[in-house]
Amino acid sequence: MGAAGSIARWMTPGYRPGMTRRCLSLLAAVSMALPAPSSAQISASARLSNRAAFDSLVSQFWRWRRDQQPTTPDDIPRYERDTAWVPRWDVSDISAARARAQLFLRQWKSIDTVAWNVPQQVDFRLMGSAIQRVGWELDCLRLPERDARFWVQQTLGSVHDALLPPPAIENANSRAMGAVVGFDGMRARALRRRLERIPLTVEHAKTGLTTPVRAFADLAITQLADVDSRLATVTRELTPLLPARDVASIAEAAAEAGRALVELRRWLEARREGMRTRVAAGPEAYAWFLREVALVPFAPDQLLAMGRQEWARAVAGEVTERQKNASLPELPYFADAASQVEQERRDELAVREWLDAKALLSVPATLRHYVNRRIPAYLDPIASMGVNVDHTSETRLAQDGVAAIWDPSPTLGYFGRAIARDPRPIVVHEGVPGHYMQLAMGWRHPNPVRRRYYDSGPNEGLGFYAEEMMMTAGLFDDRPRVREVIWNFMRLRALRVEVDVRLATGDMSVLDAWRYLRVRVPMDSTTAMDEAASFAGGPAQAITYTIGKLQITRLLAERREQLGAQFVLRDFHDYLWRNGNVPIALLRWELTGAYDEVARLGSNGGPPPVVR
Repeated sequence: MGAAGSIARWMTPGYRPGMTRRCLSLLAAVSMALPAPSSAQISASARLSNRAAFDSLVSQFWRWRRDQQPTTPDDIPRYERDTAWVPRWDVSDISAARARAQLFLRQWKSIDTVAWNVPQQVDFRLMGSAIQRVGWELDCLRLPERDARFWVQQTLGSVHDALLPPPAIENANSRAMGAVVGFDGMRARALRRRLERIPLTVEHAKTGLTTPVRAFADLAITQLADVDSRLATVTRELTPLLPARDVASIAEAAAEAGRALVELRRWLEARREGMRTRVAAGPEAYAWFLREVALVPFAPDQLLAMGRQEWARAVAGEVTERQKNASLPELPYFADAASQVEQERRDELAVREWLDAKALLSVPATLRHYVNRRIPAYLDPIASMGVNVDHTSETRLAQDGVAAIWDPSPTLGYFGRAIARDPRPIVVHEGVPGHYMQLAMGWRHPNPVRRRYYDSGPNEGLGFYAEEMMMTAGLFDDRPRVREVIWNFMRLRALRVEVDVRLATGDMSVLDAWRYLRVRVPMDSTTAMDEAASFAGGPAQAITYTIGKLQITRLLAERREQLGAQFVLRDFHDYLWRNGNVPIALLRWELTGAYDEVARLGSNGGPPPVVR
């Protein structure tokens, strides 16, 4: 049985999702199952050949994807680019990307895996998911054609990413305050290239936005407000840190980029009334993504039920916690950013000690630190273009992960206010044992598939799981009011599930989602709009926190029942963190042998529906 036939066998008998709208791409031409010899005919040399073909596919795809993947505001799927890299999104570049992805898909479907063990089958499915994500972006969501924010991200967002990693710190004593010694010439020239590319990318945007959505255009217009003056501030603040020979050329490139982006804003404003109004991906596309890319074994109605149950649990927990703490004073804000930076430094060390003392998770001896620094003045004007946390990368594991913070204030956004009173809720999610630590462990994984695969589902589920795990283990008992923050985080993450599903299926508008989050979390208006807009343009990301956490807790319970007295919590967590990029349904199959959830997934290489 060939790979396509084997995968078809894995699926629920008779299950064949209806797809009334097929993508207008060559993906349709490769959706048929390819013939292959039976398992009895497969020789040892043929199996080795299939494995060699797979390894070659893995190497080629990830090299290509590093350069091709769109710049994203998310902090999980950031790729480390070559210094000469610039975004390339001409119509011909998009056509070439589609063709290359279709070639990768044909290569993937041609590999016979019938004799492979479960870990190898997991890797095979991961590659199918990664390849089909390209079709999701280009052929289903049609980001370059529909979403003006896509183009803002490929321009201004690419500059944000170039500025995010901190310059070299002067010495260990200056680390806490974020003292810097500047950008080297190579990095300065890489920044200049991205700035110089912006006017051409803006012209490509005008050609590429053939069916723009008004709501997305309105959000892009907001993102581009005062963009020329903001870029001027960026270059002015950067000047003392740049090599003298690069100052003038970067300033000139930034000025040209600012003028081009102002023109893009005007172009969008002039055309917004005639733009399409449909935002939703639609239930068919949403279900396809869950099955084929996210590898989440639940239907949208199941997700809604899970999210609503978790919301009720979070509300009950928060109410009880507040009642218990009624006589305690509210958490005060730090006096200044320096105080917050220093407290976070001490807290991160204490979290590491806690993990070891409670035998929860092994912290690698080589792991650097997750630290806070006050946001630099050159990054602040474009900070809204992404998550302002540098988790380092596969080649920068010897550097600290750095999160930018603002001066403590009750006027900060939802998450900023939380950490301005106690850094630990975000330390355990974003830092240790959360994203920074998990990604650092993943980037050391000997398996290149698991080292580079991403979906955000397992990563965000793990980060959210870490919050509740640390609260249950007693980390926040010294300041009980912090537990109220964790419960309210749970409330937000559960509401995200409902917002995500209803936005994707067309049951909620962006404004509806904004009002819903603002009132029911509750949260500030700006953060609520940022969340609603992000979820509308990137379906199925917002479910990852709660659904991923629920999958992890179920996996823990099943493994505990399976092993009985031999179960060791630290060993379970070490396995989970090491493989933290892998969707939980696949880890469950690998770890426990349970196949029922995997059987509900797709991974048959069929094309996604088109979002009109």
